[in-house]
Formats: sequence, structure tokens, C-alpha cells
Amino acid sequence: MKVNIQEIEPYEADGVMYHADTCLPLIDAYNRRKIKFKALARHTYPGDRLDDNTLGLNSIGYWDANEPQDWGLDWHRNEGIEFHFLESGTMPYSQENKEVVLTPNHLTITRPWEAHKVGNPNIGMGKFYWVILDLGVRRPHQDWVWPDWITLTESDLGQLTTFLRQNGQSILKTDQRMRDCFKRINLAVNSDENGSNASKIRLLVNYVLILILDLLKTQNIELNESLIDSSRSVQYFLKELDKKLSEDWTIERMSKSAGVGLTRFTHHCKQLTNLTPMRYLTMRRLEMSKKILLENEKLTVGDVAYSCGFTTSQYFSTVFKKHEKCSPNAYRKLHKYNTSLTAYPEI
Repeated sequence: MKVNIQEIEPYEADGVMYHADTCLPLIDAYNRRKIKFKALARHTYPGDRLDDNTLGLNSIGYWDANEPQDWGLDWHRNEGIEFHFLESGTMPYSQENKEVVLTPNHLTITRPWEAHKVGNPNIGMGKFYWVILDLGVRRPHQDWVWPDWITLTESDLGQLTTFLRQNGQSILKTDQRMRDCFKRINLAVNSDENGSNASKIRLLVNYVLILILDLLKTQNIELNESLIDSSRSVQYFLKELDKKLSEDWTIERMSKSAGVGLTRFTHHCKQLTNLTPMRYLTMRRLEMSKKILLENEKLTVGDVAYSCGFTTSQYFSTVFKKHEKCSPNAYRKLHKYNTSLTAYPEI
């Protein structure tokens, strides 16, 4: 199979661009013949191309690892809801704050905003499937829009959506029916040529959803409406912000990235942090700058300022001195002096 990666326009929601995961470690492992791999995909996902008969399905496929592996998929998010299924073997899997080892017949549910990784750090030996469906959402409070070829009744689809949105359950132990369904997915993916199995794949994805709904109905699901509150979307944004402090943030851009209106974003930010959004941003940038000052002594104050998102070194120094009661260089020298005293205590 030719691993075909397409360059596409990223997904845009509320003025924010989102890019699909490219699964580069998986591609590398396949190219090195460490695993068997087959997928049908669109966007930047690897695999043979899906056609327009399955719009909304972004990737469906499997890998089969029958020898020890030296790679894993590090923390990432998908632009759709993802279902993993392990047919055989074991697989280290982490989602948010949960770390588990999946065993045969385990199915995972990963919402678009949930960070997850496969491997600890390397994947296990096993046959591992996935289905990724784009529901047009990136944040917890946004309404889900299923592909129009999903044929569950309005009532069943509504119940499934509520179960998936209003509870945090992410790992299910399934039965032989789910196992047989993914084996049929295996056959459909393997034999597809330019969309020839689109009808089968649509049918099988629908059946996966029906089986998940049946399984969730047997669980003691406790629904929690706070999981779909816009404050949770703001909370996820604030967690992600630490990795993007150097970007040119405005309060308008921050609220758009969180997917909520400006007034509501400001309210939630104040509730969650006791700070206004821009004040919170400044404080996080200062914390980052202090760490860089101490860990990278060769960087100039200007370099540190720009790497933390401050527009000028002068503004950075002014803000830093106001909060730390000393200049950035003085802070660096003082810490170096204190460290030397600790390293050579008096006898």
C-alpha cells in the first residue's frame, strides 16, 4: 500500500485554524517495515484516499505489530471523535490523566478536545484499529453534527450523543459482536479500491455506533451537564495556552480559540483564574520567562522577551521589574549567586 498524504486547507472554526494529525511515527514505522498497516483516509492522515461518499469519516484502518516496537504516538488531539479497538495483544494507552494497558476487546472513546497517546513510550504488540469521525466540533460546549450517512434514528443518535458528551467514560470492554465488526472493517479496508467499499464502510461504522450505544445503555451512566458547559472549553484553552505563549494573543483571538464569545470568555477566565484574560496571559509569560532566564543563560533579555511573547525587550523588562522587584538580569544573577551558596555550604 502506498502511504499517501495530502496537503489540504486546515479546518476553521470561529476564526481558528485546526490541523489534522499526520501520524509521522506511524508512517516511519511502516516505511521501516516494523508493522503492517492499512488505512483509508482524507486530509493529512496517511492511507489510501477516501472519496466523497464517506465525508465526515477522516480515517479508518489498523496496524498490526507482531514484534517489539521502538515507536509510539505522543500526546495529540484529533479533529474528530476517535474510537480505538484492540483485537489482540496489549497496548499502552493514555488519555488525559488516565494511563492503562488495553487488552483484547477494549474500545476507547476520545473526544476532539481530549489529549491522548498510544505507547509508553513504545506501542505494544497487537492489532489495533481506529475510526475517526469529524463532528464539526473542537470544544466541549459545541453542538455535534454527525455525517448525513449516519442512519441511527433521531432518538438513538440523540441518546448516543448525550452519553458521549455528558459523561467522561473513555474505555469500554466490548464483546464478540464488536470484535466481528472490526474484523469486517479489516476486510473492507483491505479490499477497497478507489472507494469501491464505501457502502460497506458506511454500514460498518453505523454498526459500531449501534454497538457502542447498546453497551452504554448497560452501564450506569451518570450524566453531567457541566461537561458541556462553555467554562470547560475555556478551561481547555487555558491549559493549551502554556504551549503557545509566544503567539500574538489578543483577548479577541483568545475568546475565538476557546470557541466562546468575548464577554463569556472574560467571565469564565476570571472565575477560573481570578484574573482577567490579558492579566493571566502576562502572568503565564512571566513564569515562562523566569524559567528561561535560569535555564538558558546565554540568551539575551531580548531573546527571552520575544520567546515569551513580549513585543519588546523594554516592555518585558518594565513588566518583569514591576512584578519581581528587580530586572531580568538581576534576577538571573541573584539566582546564580544563591545557587552557588547552596552548592558550597559553610562547614
